[in-house]
Amino acid sequence: MDLTIRDIAKMAGVSPATVSKIINNYGGISEATRDKVYKIIKDTKYQPTFSAKSLATKKSNLIGLIYAGKINVDFKHPFFNEVVNTFKKTVGAQGYDLLLFSNEKFYQGESQYLERCKHFHVDGCLIIAGDEIEEEILEIAESDIPCIGIDLKLDGPKSSYIMTDNAKIGLKVVEFFYLNQIRKIAYIGGKQDSLVAGIRNQGFVDAMEQFGLSIKDEWIKFGDFFEESGYTAMKEILQEKELPQAVFAASDMMALGALKAIKEKGMSVPEDIQLIGCDDIEACRYSDPPLTTVKQDKQKLGKLAANMLNDLIQGNNNIHPVKVDPELVIRSSSIES
Repeated sequence: MDLTIRDIAKMAGVSPATVSKIINNYGGISEATRDKVYKIIKDTKYQPTFSAKSLATKKSNLIGLIYAGKINVDFKHPFFNEVVNTFKKTVGAQGYDLLLFSNEKFYQGESQYLERCKHFHVDGCLIIAGDEIEEEILEIAESDIPCIGIDLKLDGPKSSYIMTDNAKIGLKVVEFFYLNQIRKIAYIGGKQDSLVAGIRNQGFVDAMEQFGLSIKDEWIKFGDFFEESGYTAMKEILQEKELPQAVFAASDMMALGALKAIKEKGMSVPEDIQLIGCDDIEACRYSDPPLTTVKQDKQKLGKLAANMLNDLIQGNNNIHPVKVDPELVIRSSSIES
């Protein structure tokens, strides 16, 4: 028969809470009591359960992972997958496990994030932004549960967020083209109602204006950050009488879709049209040609998110939002003169 924490407490003549405090290395327990409990645990080969470990500490060592939004990126997305993997390794070293929350029932009126977080006693939440964010996400951020958002602004009492400095992305791309005598630049942006896409879109417009470059409406298209939308947008641009010298796609996946459309047209990259993406996902290194991109530091984002969340959990609520600088990574899809 499996022993419970109450069985151990009864054998030792102490309360279950005392046993739990000893298991979790809390102070205030006499050495004699501690030794007695440890001996019983060793002799009985008792293995503390999750509930036993959390009984005294009121901590679960669980972090909830939520891919927010009706349209969400989930763990298949190459950019967020690497961010989350780094986050997982970092919080794992800090003693936490991840609990993935599904939102599949949310749109059937059955999902209640805050209640589920409280049910599982999560110590904190990492929330990954998608599109059409549920209002309940903001309820979590406004609660006493520590939360960190990635690409999602959270400003609750125990919340903060982290994202790449998206306004600088367009500037780095346009500046590169400008320095290399490229003036006719097309743009494929993400969904216009997305926070991140909106910042990148405005960054591109501001950069073009800064260098005195004209923006042609027929060369401005919008997708959803995924490959098919980049392919469709590029095909539309290629139907215009005048073609751009270069294209900036606001995600690598859309850039790869654009690359496919350019090749189908019988044109070459970068000889006919230069191409730059954004994110620096793994596929960029192996496309033909390898894709120039604006790198988001995925490992830094993951580590910062983990450490910021841990600090919030430990009671440091003075954590301000962080923006990580992007970096232009030049490969063969663009020409540096």
